Amino acid sequence: MTSTVILQATGGTSSMLSTIVPMVLIMVVFYFFMIRPQVKKAKEHKKLVAELKKGDKIITTAGIHGRIADLNDTTFLIEVEGGVKIRFDKSAVSLDATKAVTTPAKA
Repeated sequence: MTSTVILQATGGTSSMLSTIVPMVLIMVVFYFFMIRPQVKKAKEHKKLVAELKKGDKIITTAGIHGRIADLNDTTFLIEVEGGVKIRFDKSAVSLDATKAVTTPAKA
């Protein structure tokens, strides 16, 4: 009985180590494949929104194409076909179509 308790006590350390190492590896892989790319994408979107100016052609997340008619701190007014103007939050910008047209496509 005593030898069983001693074996279990010594085996506990290696068992704990063999449990912690895979968990740490899973967290590292999760960080590099899930969290890091999302943070990078969020920074790029924030930079895109900060560089918007009046007259830029944009596409919103809803798929509306238009030209920026007016900019405020948190919103912008876009003009769509027929002179219709719609106000959107700056976070609704999906793509700057002006830059997308002028930059060459990556192969």
